[in-house]
Amino acid sequence: MKRFLSFVVLLFAMAAPLGAALGAADSAQTPPDVLVRDVTNDVLTIVRQDKAIQAGDTGRVLRLVEERVLPHFNFRRMTMLAVGRDWRNATPEQQGRLIEAFRTLLVRTYSNALTQYRDQTIDFRPMRMAAADTTVQVRTEVRQPGAQSIGIDYTLEKTDMGWKVFDVVVAGVSLVTNYRGSFGDEIRKGGVNGLIESLEAKNRSLESAQAVK
Repeated sequence: MKRFLSFVVLLFAMAAPLGAALGAADSAQTPPDVLVRDVTNDVLTIVRQDKAIQAGDTGRVLRLVEERVLPHFNFRRMTMLAVGRDWRNATPEQQGRLIEAFRTLLVRTYSNALTQYRDQTIDFRPMRMAAADTTVQVRTEVRQPGAQSIGIDYTLEKTDMGWKVFDVVVAGVSLVTNYRGSFGDEIRKGGVNGLIESLEAKNRSLESAQAVK
């Protein structure tokens, strides 16, 4: 699980500088594979040069993620997929709290992992896409010195606001599927409110741990 999370952080690295690199109108028209390639290259350059991030400044990374990453993810759909069939049993208020808690969990987990980035490089695979496609997968491979390469596939959907990420598959394991099992266990033990309380408690723990760094 730790290894899975360490590589999923590159999803956030892919999206981080999008607001600066592309205007809203341009990003809505950019093909998904070009978007992933161009922005990945931009953000990795930033991370390599940012001494504060390299020194482990999680606060700096959190601000980067909050300002530039979040608009490019469909957290509602990600949460729906992670919760699974229990989603429709949740009230609108519970659904809102689930989305917020899951988003916070991902942001805090991967912001911390981003400070560990060093010498990875990314290869981008050719993508086949028809003009009518509204859901696509962008395939990449992360290479790291002295270790086996890891495949990371980004699943994006076309919306009125451009392409949005709603899942990532690392070495054949889906992010939302990976969480679905643990979410289901929490719901069986304490219902939807039990899952919400568990996520919020985990976020408080992460916040406290990051505050003392």
